[in-house]
Amino acid sequence: MGSSSPDENAIRRIVHRHADVIVVGAGIFGAAMAVTLARQSRSVFLLERSLREPDRIVGELLQPGGVQALEKLGLRHCLDDIDSIPVKGYQIFFNGRPVTIPYPLDRSAAAGNLGQRPEGLSFHHGRFVRKLRAAAAEEPNVTVVETEVDGLIKLEGTNQVLGVKSSTGGKQDYFFAPLTIVADGYRSKFRGETSSWKPVSRSRFWALELRDATLPSPCFGHVLLGSFSPVLLYQIGTHETRALINVPEGLTAAKAANGGVSHYMRHHVLPHLPPAVQPAFSESLDNGRLRCMPNSFLPAAANRAPGLLIAGDALNMRHPLTGGGMTVALSDVALLGELLATSNVPNLNDTKQVLRQMATFHWRRKSHSFVINILAQALYSLFAADDYYLEVLRQGCFEYFTRGGACVDGPAGLLGGIIKKPVVLVYHFFAVAFLSIWTFLLSQPSWRLPLSLIECVGVLLKACWVLFPYIGFELAS
Repeated sequence: MGSSSPDENAIRRIVHRHADVIVVGAGIFGAAMAVTLARQSRSVFLLERSLREPDRIVGELLQPGGVQALEKLGLRHCLDDIDSIPVKGYQIFFNGRPVTIPYPLDRSAAAGNLGQRPEGLSFHHGRFVRKLRAAAAEEPNVTVVETEVDGLIKLEGTNQVLGVKSSTGGKQDYFFAPLTIVADGYRSKFRGETSSWKPVSRSRFWALELRDATLPSPCFGHVLLGSFSPVLLYQIGTHETRALINVPEGLTAAKAANGGVSHYMRHHVLPHLPPAVQPAFSESLDNGRLRCMPNSFLPAAANRAPGLLIAGDALNMRHPLTGGGMTVALSDVALLGELLATSNVPNLNDTKQVLRQMATFHWRRKSHSFVINILAQALYSLFAADDYYLEVLRQGCFEYFTRGGACVDGPAGLLGGIIKKPVVLVYHFFAVAFLSIWTFLLSQPSWRLPLSLIECVGVLLKACWVLFPYIGFELAS
């Protein structure tokens, strides 16, 4: 496979609808995957339902780890000329008290930027996708087709996937390849081919786009915590700032009978925002477009269907609170590109070898997805604290950050996708738990000590309840 000339491959794609690989979905993962495979001399179809620039409210913050993955793929230029904004870390406000969490200094001399702090970037999602799609379209080994895929083509009597059927311009169309990679997003039509897992959502992000808002700390993502559900603020363009308001399912204050989400934002969120942000937020509430997106959790399942690989959000999702989704997706592309390289899989018709590489992909990807997935779910549980013990842990988490030094560098490195070691995550999580217990004890009167000690055990058990189930999901899936 891949030995034909680009011209011969193009004729094979156009005339016979046949390629080495079909990639379904030209989003972040799909477009980057098409480019990566094409540069390995694979002939690729990139199929997308609509090639119009996407207009989404997530996928707007790329952590430093994601920028590094993009550079590894040779696609760093896709971040140019899209009015992107540097991101240097986070500014957290807890009941109005701020603490800054910058990304840690790069201590690797091999990186060539010893002593510098890495940066992420935030931007309009659609502009980044447009640049990735343009990069794919420029590859001579890629044919981009606007078509709606509606089914898989399988070898009769087997589970072997031979390609896909779709609707192109209102007419039935067919595409064939020994490997089909499906990255059709969180509402995937084909996830059930390889997994029985279904996405679980406990909340939604409701979004506003603020015009010329003044953020307290420019070039930092802002996380607001308090008596309301978490709020994120980050600049996505010279004049635009994204506001994401987490609304748990069934939140009484946001129900239609109580005025709905807009009423909740105006009366329960707006008063707690930094004063400089409030005018732009209020104006956007009055005149802007209010949109929402479910915050989904989906453990990854191993790909075992011959000729088919599920990837991107169709494979694995975590709460977007920490902005780690694109970092995982681009890291997956880099790993998958390595595993499917012609040096490892000369012929994609060798189904057994491809399946072996899929199994390797499933376990090796945990080196970059494990920490990000668990951190996203654990921090959401803490930041959206809805019971006594979680509130104690949330207070302790904020106090931990205020200590600075390693108490900031470690968590910031984990958030940024720079530190990928699970042991570092577990260490800092339980350091927060024990600091929470100590802070709680100091706040209690001495006569209450016996009861306070019992409650401390409850805090520790709650910390285990928050962390270990998600570790179990990662290890078991």
